[in-house]
Amino acid sequence: MFERIKTALVLVVVVLSCMFATPSHYPMLILMVIVATLAGSEWYKLMPKPEAAGVSAVASKVYAVIILMTSVLTLYFKDLSLLLWCGAIFVAIFSIFCIKNYPEYDAWYNKGLTIVGAVLITAAITAIFSVWLISAWWLMYLFLLVWAADSGAYFVGRKFGKRPMVPNVSPKKTIEGLCGGLATSAVIIVVVQSIYLDHLNLLQHAAFLLLSLLTVLASVLGDLIESMLKRRAGVKDSGNLLPGHGGILDRIDSLLTATPVFAAGIYLLKLIGVEL
Repeated sequence: MFERIKTALVLVVVVLSCMFATPSHYPMLILMVIVATLAGSEWYKLMPKPEAAGVSAVASKVYAVIILMTSVLTLYFKDLSLLLWCGAIFVAIFSIFCIKNYPEYDAWYNKGLTIVGAVLITAAITAIFSVWLISAWWLMYLFLLVWAADSGAYFVGRKFGKRPMVPNVSPKKTIEGLCGGLATSAVIIVVVQSIYLDHLNLLQHAAFLLLSLLTVLASVLGDLIESMLKRRAGVKDSGNLLPGHGGILDRIDSLLTATPVFAAGIYLLKLIGVEL
């Protein structure tokens, strides 16, 4: 437990430093590229690989480099980022069918997952960076939403959880835990709306509330997607880079689908004249 807490504190310091310590884009940009590259390498290791171990290791590195190059390109071309966010949202919606029907249906577990991984990881990285460019505090809000949903689901589910949500994918996740996560996130949403968004009218408040709740639900899907992928691949963690936490993917799984939803939602709100 101490090792887990120590790793978490280091991660928090690194991320917050890149977010708030300097107005320069480069620390955050470098952090995003590093995370994308490491996550890409871990994602590839979860793919079905009939080739020899040596070939697979090389392919994993090549895939990580492709993720790196794609991330750099999309960080500079915003129109491409928006396309990737839409792609990630489509993957999240389709995953509902896959999760619901696992393990009877597992046709999704094929080489096409390399493309899916590239879309999800790159979309998440560009979404995080785009929200940070708007305001580091809105990115903090996004992180808090996801963290609150995850923590609320864990503690409520552990104490009151009785009905499994998707037992074949993640037996420990329960309906009660999901409700607890939503309730915890709702507290943050209400506080932020009350204090920082008092200039919005009723309809605009409703739109922001809807976006926030969709972001939380998307974070749950991201967690379940990685859980299903790891279960199908027969591994417990995506990697061992972070002591006590597993791999990078294990830490950002919820963000893979939550961040594109939030970033795309902010974009749509601006289009209809809602200034946050």
